[in-house]
Amino acid sequence: MSSAAPTINLTATGANIKALLRRRGLRVADVQNRCGFNTPQAIFKWMRGDTMPSIDNMVILADILDVTIDEILILN
Repeated sequence: MSSAAPTINLTATGANIKALLRRRGLRVADVQNRCGFNTPQAIFKWMRGDTMPSIDNMVILADILDVTIDEILILN
């Protein structure tokens, strides 16, 4: 058994967010509006794997996508 703690793979998680949005037929603007962002830049950063959504935004994202947070995150 490995003693290393799991880590979030930012790039794979971002690609997963993008794929989940596409699968649900959602646009970046849909997420932007639900999260209350003035611009879509944060969402594009999530999809590139540059940053992760805050826990509050992760909860909103999971709700929009009708998945659990675990289904969004890709771990190493």
